[in-house]
Amino acid sequence: MKPAALASAICAAALIALIFLGLAWELWLAPLRPGGSLLALKVLPLLAPLFGVLRGRAYTYQWSSMLILAYFTEGVVRAWSDRGLSAQLALLQTALTVVFFIAAVAYIRTQPRARAKSD
Repeated sequence: MKPAALASAICAAALIALIFLGLAWELWLAPLRPGGSLLALKVLPLLAPLFGVLRGRAYTYQWSSMLILAYFTEGVVRAWSDRGLSAQLALLQTALTVVFFIAAVAYIRTQPRARAKSD
């Protein structure tokens, strides 16, 4: 498998996993309130880059690598402040955001047009 295809697949898998993790976390696994919470809506911004990532658009990888930093921050804060399952889910979210970010940067670096703009 080519490095660009591998980075793209890892990025897409991490993004989809983040979407499902966010929904499961806030609706069933460890919601802020019993029965689920509106905090599940936090996954909506993750849907914006989904199709661009699945289609391999370099520009989408560029801006989504900045978007993902908000989820990284939330994961770090909640891993530090929450207890129990919620803290573990926050650590998983943090790990998935790091994987997404590294894979997005790796994918962007394989794209000749994106690399030419940065030189």
